[in-house]
Amino acid sequence: MFSLPAYLEMVRMKFLMMLAYRVNYYSGILVYAINIGAYYFLWQAIYGDNQTMQGFTVAQMTTYIAVGWMARAFYFNNLDREIANEIRDGSVAIQMIRPYSYLMSKMMQGFGEGLFRILLFSTPGMVLVSLLLPVDLPTDWRVWPVFLLMLAFSFLINSQINILVGLFAFFVENNAGMMSMKRILVDLCSGLIVPLTFFPTWASSVLEWLPFQAITYLPASVFVGRVTGSAVWEVLLLQFVWFVVLLIPIWLVWQRARRRLFVQGG
Repeated sequence: MFSLPAYLEMVRMKFLMMLAYRVNYYSGILVYAINIGAYYFLWQAIYGDNQTMQGFTVAQMTTYIAVGWMARAFYFNNLDREIANEIRDGSVAIQMIRPYSYLMSKMMQGFGEGLFRILLFSTPGMVLVSLLLPVDLPTDWRVWPVFLLMLAFSFLINSQINILVGLFAFFVENNAGMMSMKRILVDLCSGLIVPLTFFPTWASSVLEWLPFQAITYLPASVFVGRVTGSAVWEVLLLQFVWFVVLLIPIWLVWQRARRRLFVQGG
């Protein structure tokens, strides 16, 4: 059943829950700043005297690193782990009989966490990084709303992947290894650690047919100015297509999982 007030309350409660753990909040900004600084100096060493590599200037690479990690702070969540834990302890049975969609409730909780992160984590973190590193922010105001829209799709696609992996706990009971592999794949194949243009030709060709690039590489490429003009709408359309496509396996797995549920805990 669709209940908008209930879903909005889930967003609010998750936001307040994140606000309660302020030590994690402050330490999180520090950890992300350290990550960005480490990758900045690493790429500075890789570039050396070169001003351009694989189409990225030094300034673009610095900005790409900063915006990529700060975007991750928004779209990152542990929905897969939360779903798997609820399946293992049996509490998913209670969740499933409540008058709202279980999967939608998890998505709203993830959105509440993401909303907290983008307002109180990514934004101040980006300001801090811009003061410490030579980050080149877009001067064209039209880039910002498009980037925020693409960032919203990044959250949706990443959350869909997390939900899909979490649902496999219905079938394998313990999917901890799968979740760890998924996290590594998303960080690597999305272009967070290394932009996809630095991959071998065969690897980048394969990744073009996977949804990972829509999480980090495409939004960051628009932000740094590597994708401009009508190509911006093409990559935005690609994000939307992947969002729709991922709904299909989630629905199929969920329909089968509901008929297979058995409670281990209780």
